[in-house]
Order: sequence, then C-alpha cells, then structure tokens
Amino acid sequence: MILSDFALAQVRFSAPSWWPPVTVALAVLLALPVLVVVGFVFVPAGDVWRHLVDTVLADYVLNSLLLMLGVAIGTLIGGVGTAWLTTMCQFPGRGLFEWALLLPMAMPAYIIAYTYTGLLDVAGPVQSGLRELMGWGYGDYWFPQVRSLPGAAVMLSLVLYPYVYMLARAAFLSQSLAVLEVSRTLGNGPWRTFLTLALPLARPAVVAGLALALMETLADYGTVQYFGISTFTTGIFRTWFGLGNPAAAAQLAAVLLGFVFALILLERWSRAGARYHATGQREQSIRRLRLHGVNGLLAWLFCLLPLLFGFLLPAGQLAFWSWSFAADASSDGFLQLALNSLGLAAGAALLAVALALLIGYGKRLYPVASVRLSARVAGLGYAVPGTVIAVGVLIPFAWFDNALDARMREWFGLSTGLLLSGTLFALVFAYLVRFLSVALQTVESGLGKIRPAIDDASRSLGLAPGQTLWRVHVPMLRGSLLTAGLLVFVDVLKELPATLILRPFDFNTLAVRAYELASDERLADSGPAALTIVLAGLLPVILLSRAITRSRGTEGGSD
Repeated sequence: MILSDFALAQVRFSAPSWWPPVTVALAVLLALPVLVVVGFVFVPAGDVWRHLVDTVLADYVLNSLLLMLGVAIGTLIGGVGTAWLTTMCQFPGRGLFEWALLLPMAMPAYIIAYTYTGLLDVAGPVQSGLRELMGWGYGDYWFPQVRSLPGAAVMLSLVLYPYVYMLARAAFLSQSLAVLEVSRTLGNGPWRTFLTLALPLARPAVVAGLALALMETLADYGTVQYFGISTFTTGIFRTWFGLGNPAAAAQLAAVLLGFVFALILLERWSRAGARYHATGQREQSIRRLRLHGVNGLLAWLFCLLPLLFGFLLPAGQLAFWSWSFAADASSDGFLQLALNSLGLAAGAALLAVALALLIGYGKRLYPVASVRLSARVAGLGYAVPGTVIAVGVLIPFAWFDNALDARMREWFGLSTGLLLSGTLFALVFAYLVRFLSVALQTVESGLGKIRPAIDDASRSLGLAPGQTLWRVHVPMLRGSLLTAGLLVFVDVLKELPATLILRPFDFNTLAVRAYELASDERLADSGPAALTIVLAGLLPVILLSRAITRSRGTEGGSD
C-alpha cells in the first residue's frame, strides 16, 4: 500500500498543472444551469408568482406529494418483495425472474402510460370487450380511470420498482447467512426473520433505491402531462410558455429542486446512520427456502405480475400497433426521426464519455479536495429533473444571445440572431449536464480497478500522463467506456422534457414524436416510435443484469 501511494504521488506531482483548473472549470460550467435556477430565487417575479401562489402552487405541492406517496408504496411492495423472494426462496421460474424483473427499466413511464390508456380507455379493447360480452352500454358499469393521479402512480411504480429491486437484492445477497440462521434457530419463521432482521439490515439500500425512484417521479413530465395532473414539471412548462415569465418558472424549478435535495439528504442520512458489519470470515452459499404447492404458486404470481404489467403486456401492445402501422415505420419521416434521435444520442454519449474520462482521470492524477469536489459537482445533474436543467440552460443562453445581438446592432448595425438558445448545442449541453453522472460513475469505477503501479510503470517508460491515458488506460477501460456510452445513449434517447423545451425549430426526435402523437390521441400511430425507444433500452438492461449476476458471490439450488 505504501509503495502504491508513493507511485501515485510520483505520477501526481509530475502531471501537467493545467489538469486541475480544467477539471474545476468543467464542473462550474456543468453546474451553471442549477446555479442559475437557484439564483433566480432572489429575483422578483412580480404578480405572476403571486398568482401562482394564490391559485395553483398548492395543487402542485399536493399532487407531487401524493404521487410520490403512491410511487413509494408501489415500488417498495414490488421491489422489496420480489428481491426477497428471488434471493432467499426457491420456486419455479426463480432463475428467470432474477434478471427478467429488471426489464421494465427499459420502458419509459410516458410510453407505458400511452399504452395502458389505449388498452383501458372507453374505446379500448378491454372495455369494448366487456361491453360486448356482458351486453352493457356506456355508463352501465364502473371502470377505474387510468387517467388519474392513482393511475399515474401505478404507471410510474410499474417502471420504477426495479431501482428498489436491484439495490434491495444486492443488500440481501450481502447479508450474513449466519445471522439469518441464528434468527431461525431462535424460533423465528421466514416471515418474522424477514421483517425483524433482513429488512432492517437492508434499510439503507432500500432507501437509496426508493430515493432514486422518487427523483424519477419528480422529473417525470410525459405521464403527468398526458394524464392532466398538475405537478411542478407541468407547472414550469405552463409558466414559461403560457405566462411567458422565466423568473417565475425558475422559481418553481427552485422549489422542485428543494424536493430533490430533500430526497438526497434522506438517502445520505439513511446511509450515514447504518453501521452493520458481517462477523463471518467467509461468505456462505445461500440455502434457499423451497416453496412448494400453493406457496410456490403465490411466489411465482407475485414475481410475474410486475413483469407482466410493467413490460410484457405494454411491449406486446406496442408490437401490435407497430405491426399494424408497419408502413408508417418504414416511411422517410420515421427514418429521419430515427436518424435525428440516434445521431443526437450518439453525439451526446461520445461527449459525455470524453468528459467523464477527462474528469475521472484528473481526479486520479490530482486527488486533492478541489478536484474531488469538482468531480462530485459535475455528477450532480442526474438528480436534477430535465425540466429544471432546461430552464437553467435557456435563461443564460438567451441572455447571452440578446446581449451579443444588442451590441452587434449598436456597433456594426448587424444582427447575430440566436447563436446558442434554440440550437442543438444547447440541447446537447443540457444532456451533458443531466447524464454526465452516469458516464462519470462508470468510468471512475473502471479506473479504480487499475492499479496505480501501472501508471508508474508507464511513466518510467517515458509516457506523459496524456499518453498514459490514451495508450494504457483507454484500452484497459474499453468495457467501462462502452457501458458508459451505452447508458448515456439510452437515457438521451428517452429524455422528453429537456428535448421538448430546448430542441431547435423543425427538429424532432422519437420521444417527442411519440409524445405529440399520443397527445393528439393517435396512440396506435405512436407505436413504432415508442417501440424503437423500448428496444434500444433493452440492451443496457441486459448488460446490467449480467453485471449483477457476475458480481453475485452466492448461488442457491438449481431451478
């Protein structure tokens, strides 16, 4: 360890001095949208803010809280229950459910909302079939409204429970088997052991997964807008485009940021308060509880339901719509949409990986407080909703464009127009702010597996730090870089609110097209675009599932 530290110090002190300031400057630039939104808290918004407070702000707060409560209940039941069953119990299909329960992560919430609306609306196949079968007319029966706040909570829970499932399962797998067996020898049954021992031990991981799910809930725009529910994200849109008041929109975004930071503090507090330690000297294989008969069937059904309603059923409906409208999917317009989306996502992914590599390697070369803090700040964007980032990007870019245009008119009689706002540059910048964290965490994880002695050996052979990065580290990080790029690619492909606000005029993507068609009640027409997004999201989910399986150090019996 001493030799490694000494080698790392040698590399650090001989590294180029421009790396730390560049890392800090990048972090400040990427934090600019959030700083702008926070700064607008102190800017008077006039009568518009008072109007918002008097009329709709209470609805935004109440609906957001109720939506979070519903999603919290749904994701906790679905995520923790399935994680416990697939980890600790043996029943038919357990091996399949182990990875398949992650598949709903590939389904964006707004797309599942469109799908179930098409299925369950009055004119949909379910109610039409019921009326035909029972001989009922319209209004003769009660049917739950999918376009409602509880309906939105169910839609979001179906695609967000994998966050809780993934982290809770990892926590259950890492728990000491000896502790659980002691509980069983003291007379506690499986259910009591789960409630009184395993679940409290897994609390930090469960809270972390829940915080991620609730952040995604706050960031959602497509579902709540389509269902007509007033939340902060819809309010920001209406205030910006309907009332034309950027200051009031930024202040609403700042309130939304307060909710997000509260969730971050909750997650940190949960982790900081946990002090659990395994006492065993080596890990033991899990001997899963075999469930037979009715118990096995109930466990199978409990795992099947979230997979069925969160992925299989909506994916099947999208495939049916796409097949019915295959001609539209092969048209030039759809091809252009796909090229726009794929090109934008690929460009943003490449830039995100390059920046993550620069910042991550800078942190490795100079592990001082300023660089470590900069890397942390650069990775905060993932917790910030796309709506907030879009507002934070538009305000300074519009100010710069207007100021430059005014000066050029005054000095040279020329108009520069909009150079930054309303361009692809602004859109890609917003994507980088939002998703750099995904690439940065993956790259840092990969760099952490490379021993510092390799850096020292490279330097002793005469390579500069930049050459060491390019010729030594990048080849060793191929897998991590590919994973980072793929994750950012899919996130950009699915991103809706930031794209809606910042995209250039006459520029469209698959996500926006699906949203526009669904908003016009052309749900079946939105099938090809929505299915393309879902299929693109499957690959990283499969990679994630394989990574979890490889990292698992325990194994139960065969299925």
